[in-house]
Amino acid sequence: MTKRWMMVMAVAAVAMAQPQPKQPQPKSEKELQAVMTVQNAADPDARVKAAAELLAKFKDTDFKEWALQMQTLSYQQKNDFDNMIITGELTLEVNPDNVVVLITLAQSIPQRVREHDLDKDEKLGAAEKHAKKAMALIPNLTKFNPQITDEEWSGYKRGAMSQVHEALGMVAYTRKDWPSSESAFKAAVDVSPQPDPTTMYRFAMVYAAQDKIDPAISLLNQAIAAGGVKIGDKDLAAEKKAELEKAKAAAKPAAPPPQVEIKRQ
Repeated sequence: MTKRWMMVMAVAAVAMAQPQPKQPQPKSEKELQAVMTVQNAADPDARVKAAAELLAKFKDTDFKEWALQMQTLSYQQKNDFDNMIITGELTLEVNPDNVVVLITLAQSIPQRVREHDLDKDEKLGAAEKHAKKAMALIPNLTKFNPQITDEEWSGYKRGAMSQVHEALGMVAYTRKDWPSSESAFKAAVDVSPQPDPTTMYRFAMVYAAQDKIDPAISLLNQAIAAGGVKIGDKDLAAEKKAELEKAKAAAKPAAPPPQVEIKRQ
């Protein structure tokens, strides 16, 4: 499980911390078992299936929002964007203030928007709306477990806020609004409770897009030191650093030829 997925799962309980008429309660032993099957699922596919069975068998379950949220996070982990959007929107129909899903959609949508998409502005507007709503909700979230220390809870909220700033940075990046993207990513890095290599890598891409090579390389060095951005055997941060260093070296002007004294005849 990646650090970013662990952060999402840690913040996942936030949705249950918001004021509600009542806390979810199973209405039977069988429903409790269905809930535990979702909770203890070994992988995203099993979690999606278990949540679907819970919703199908127990139409009036108090755990509808939670089950849909777990499906949304599982589809995100599977990189199944279309189903993630569907279950995310269904979750927000149950609770428009579900911070976890708001952040998940805000971060995921910009990654799938392409330059010439006819609905590009609509999608980016939706992502921005989700991010700003989450930003307004996070400061007022209350502990979902009284045993969590104030310091730990502050870290959870800072992590969530960092992801919101990052989402806004990604929206601005897709719009090629470099000043806004830089500002948002800087806020994401500054507020994060621990160095996040993916955030720093994406921030570096903002600089690289503007040919700000030195600050981009500096951020990539930090990302590498924090563990890198690994996909299989590759480290995207290390690869991008090597690419930028090569471009920087190629851009250096050639050294002038040595001076030769020419004596007048």
